[in-house]
This record gives sequence, structure tokens and C-alpha cells, in this order.
Amino acid sequence: MYPCGTCKAEGTIIEPPNRTSRDSGTTLKNVRFNGACLREILAGFAGEFRTKTAHRLTRCLPDTIRCAPATSRIPRTRGRQLKGGLSPEYGARRYVSPPGDWWLVSLQARKRRRLKPATISGWRDALNAWLLPNLGGKLRADVSNKAVRDLVGKMSTAGLSAKTIVNYVQVVKLVVASAVNDEGEQIYPRTWNHDFIQLPMVRKDKQYRPTVTDVELGAILSSTKKRKHVMLFSLLAATGLRVREALALRSTDFGPDCRVLHVRRSVWRGNEQEPKTSNAVRVVDIPEVFASKLREYVGSINGLVFATADGKPLQQRNVLRVLHRAKHVGFHAFRRFRLTWLRKNGVPKDLERYWMGHAPEEVGDLYSKLKDDVSFRQEWAERAGLGFALVHVGTQNAGAIQIVRVA
Repeated sequence: MYPCGTCKAEGTIIEPPNRTSRDSGTTLKNVRFNGACLREILAGFAGEFRTKTAHRLTRCLPDTIRCAPATSRIPRTRGRQLKGGLSPEYGARRYVSPPGDWWLVSLQARKRRRLKPATISGWRDALNAWLLPNLGGKLRADVSNKAVRDLVGKMSTAGLSAKTIVNYVQVVKLVVASAVNDEGEQIYPRTWNHDFIQLPMVRKDKQYRPTVTDVELGAILSSTKKRKHVMLFSLLAATGLRVREALALRSTDFGPDCRVLHVRRSVWRGNEQEPKTSNAVRVVDIPEVFASKLREYVGSINGLVFATADGKPLQQRNVLRVLHRAKHVGFHAFRRFRLTWLRKNGVPKDLERYWMGHAPEEVGDLYSKLKDDVSFRQEWAERAGLGFALVHVGTQNAGAIQIVRVA
């Protein structure tokens, strides 16, 4: 095994010894393992090493980076031991950059409180955009309140929102806390001082949460050309589904008369997955005025309800472009519209949370069994109605607008 070379004084660069690969004949003397190079290696050879050269370059990179002492060589057997567990004598130098990458890989494999791919992708973006450029050259032992304070200052100067800064700082905390010994105890315990760090306060009443009105919703539907997009936007506003739940719908998820909709899965970047939470697995009742439109649309479909020509799920970013041509809002604006309409019409809170896929807020929500009363649910679905105007969804998307009862 090729051990890591001597760590430099600043702890930012590691150089391998002067070896020549028998596979490619390239000299590895001047290969510099800075944060970017390591990310490229990890991205290219994660999982199964494809060449012996890559094996030699990455074999000594387990979940947390370990570098050989300045004057020692690591035997092959010792290298294998290092790969299996943390070792205090060899673990004194652990960098933020490679452990950040390995930490993300470990998140995907953990069995307890497994994370959705979208969450891991967001954390990876945080690492690449801000954390690695500013902290990637530091030892994790040196990532202190002072270092995070400097990072927060840079993000605030760049105009990042308070919520974004808080989320990015949370990633820093998780990476530092991911270094544990054989007993599962943190190697670098921290007492984070938010006042000293000057971490901004997140005021929920100041956060930007755009929604749409019934008039704006009618304009969006009228200006949308393709039938499947009109039906998708109408479904989001009529049921409050999350867009990933809607894109994963199949024709078998609807009841025989399309009065009920079963949410069983979601989709992210073309791959099906479990819904966001256990509460997201639910049944949503649909008013008859919209169920009749769904019967016309779903009746001729066998498979995904919203699919491409080759039967694959629609890409969320492509549908968002269609929406932005009509109005520059996100898909969650439809969900906020539906929740507002349910509350305006006095729908019981536990039934509202059930339809929206929200978690119970009090013990009474767990005691209540209203969600099991199908006739009661459908009665309230009819009483609430839609609250917006349905647009004819024929092949040419032309025709009169049908006004739905809003009171």
C-alpha cells in the first residue's frame, strides 16, 4: 500500500511519495491532494476502485482522512486496520474536506433515521459552495467557534438568507461531530456559542412563502398549453400534494371513481422513493367536480399519470420551467393555496393535517379517528370544494372556463 506522505505544517496539502504506477507509468510525485483533487478522486472511484492506480491513491482514505506520522511508513496490514476503525495515534490529522465527502457517503448507508437523497444532495451543495472553499483546508480540530464565525460573516456579506446560513452551519457541526472513536464518542466535542458566532435568528414570520390567489391560479391554467401540465397544476391546487408525490402517481393510485387518491410514493430525479415522512402516506379525498375531470384524464392511462413520451416520470425542473412561463412561483404555492382554502372553509384541523400529510400537533390529533370515516371525509371535501376555476383540459386546451363554487 502507498501511505500518505508527510503532512505539511499548515495541514492543507498532502503529497504521496515518489512512486511510479506500473499500470500507467505516471509518476505520482507531484500529485497534490487539495480539497478539489480529493473530491474528483472520490467522485470518480467511489465504491469500486477501477484501476490499481486509483486504488493506491484512495486506499488510505477511509471515512475520516488519516495521514502517516512524519517519519513513519504504514505497513499494509496496519493500513487495513486503519480503514476499519478510528485510531487516535494515526487520527490526529483529520481534514474537513475529505471527511466531508466520506460523511455524505456514510449518510446513505446508515440504517437509523435514513435521509432522503434530496437532503443529502442539499448538504453536498452546501459543502461545495461554501464550506469546502472556506474550511476545506482546516483540520477538524481547528474548526472552532472562531472559524465558524468567520464563515458566517462571509455568508452574511454575500447576502445569504438567515435560514440558509443556519442550515449551512448545521452541516459544519455534523461534519465535526462525525469523528468518533471506537466507543462512539466524539473526538472533537464542541460547545457551539451562537452569540459569539453571530448566527442569525430565523424569523418564520419574515420568511418568504409565496402563494397564489384563485385569479392567479386561473391565469396559470389558462396560459398553460399542454394538457398534462394543466392537469398537474390543477391536481396540486385541488389536493395540496407535494410535487414529488404528484409526479410519482400511477393510475392505480386513484379509486374507481377518482374520488380518493392514495399517496404511496414520491419521485426524485426520476427515481421512486418513499414519501417525505410516514404521515405523507395518506388518502386524499377529491371533490366530484374535479374527480369528473380526473376520470376523463386517467381513464386512458396505464402507468404513470404524468409521464414523458417514453413512460418515465416528468422531471421536476422541466415542469418548473413551464410554470415559470405563467408565473414565477414554486410548486409549494399550490400547496399553500389549498391549505388556506381548507382553513377558510372551516375544515377540522385533524382532517386538514391528514389530507396535507402533516404530523399531529397534539395528543388529541392521535386520539381522533375522523380520518377513518370515509363518508365524513368526502362530505367535507364536497363542502370545501376547490376554490378556483377549472380550465377545459381537452387536446387543444381550449374552451370555456368552468367556475367552481368557492363559498
